[in-house]
Amino acid sequence: MSVVSEALIKSPGEYQVDDYGLQYAGVHITLDLWGAESLDDESIVSAALREAVDACGAHLLELKMHRFAPQGLTGVAILSESHLSIHCWPENGYAAADVFTCGDADPRKAIPVLCKAFNPSHIQVAELKRGINTD
Repeated sequence: MSVVSEALIKSPGEYQVDDYGLQYAGVHITLDLWGAESLDDESIVSAALREAVDACGAHLLELKMHRFAPQGLTGVAILSESHLSIHCWPENGYAAADVFTCGDADPRKAIPVLCKAFNPSHIQVAELKRGINTD
């Protein structure tokens, strides 16, 4: 028995994004931040996640932070439109962020927010269209 409600399952014709005839569920951005700062400051990391959610035009349902010993943080923002997460390794000055949104929310708008919050010396961004309708 499936735990997914039938009301949550969309048929291929009900995809949220239509980009010049290509239909897909949403855009997933991965962002690697190197030489980043403030990665062990929970108040800065959680504020950056909240600001990134707002910048994307998404709706925050819940924000969960977890601190690791002796250092490191992970934050997950559960969104109406999907999720935003960040995993921080302050000892390496590195953070890995994922932003996946469906509908009108734009995950690309999280990039400048996260860069401003963590001031990385180098970033690497990848973009993937998720749930492409091949019918």
